[in-house]
Amino acid sequence: MVDITEISAMVAAGGVLVGVVYYVLDMRNQAKLRQTDMVMRLYDKFGSPEFQKWLQYAVNLDTEDFADHMRKDEEALPKLYSIGAFFEGVGVLVKRKLISMDLVDDLFSTAIKQCWERMAFVVKEARTRRKSSAVGEWFEYLYNEMQKREQQ
Repeated sequence: MVDITEISAMVAAGGVLVGVVYYVLDMRNQAKLRQTDMVMRLYDKFGSPEFQKWLQYAVNLDTEDFADHMRKDEEALPKLYSIGAFFEGVGVLVKRKLISMDLVDDLFSTAIKQCWERMAFVVKEARTRRKSSAVGEWFEYLYNEMQKREQQ
């Protein structure tokens, strides 16, 4: 026969199990909420009028006459560096699996592709000048990941 002590031990064990399951499910939910919050903060920056102005600037960049353009527009590099830094950060977050590539693809794919294709020569020039292959590496990684997705 089962006595009251054994029943209370089973109930306590069941309570602990329910608590652990709840905690694991809550942690998963919190991780999704953090990821969603992070993506929405990125998207908020991405959608700002100033960022969109810089984005259009980058997309419409005349790569063949860039040196002349740089002499005429002192703000060219800060604008391009701002765009590059944004996508560099997104690339790091994707690589470290802090945000999903699916979300990035849904929200930023066209901008990533267009900006890299227009700005790659700026990044490569910066790598040469700084003697560092790390310049823009996560922006390039992001672009390459987008290319792989398109090919599939």
